[in-house]
Amino acid sequence: MENSLQIRYAAYLRATGELSSKIAFASFLLGSLLFVLFKMDTFDDDGYLLACGFIYVLLAAMLNMLVLLNLMILFLSEPNNREYFAIKILIVLANIPVVIFYLNNLDG
Repeated sequence: MENSLQIRYAAYLRATGELSSKIAFASFLLGSLLFVLFKMDTFDDDGYLLACGFIYVLLAAMLNMLVLLNLMILFLSEPNNREYFAIKILIVLANIPVVIFYLNNLDG
């Protein structure tokens, strides 16, 4: 019985790490797509894309913060998997410089 729980918990830890990477990558791709569309200046005559972009940034930031918090808890509570979760934390944090770059380059 205990072995089954350990296997399931290990699967949960692995799935959590994989999902965090997918969320970080999806956030990067969607944010980059919105930024490129904004810079092309063909879809944003009335500022709609800019407004959608800012709403997206807020929602993505909240989601990524929740993911980051979960990873940090697992990093602290799972000493045998610290390297794995440290890498996943870095993957999530890698989006921060990208967002800063995009926000600094919003002017035409």
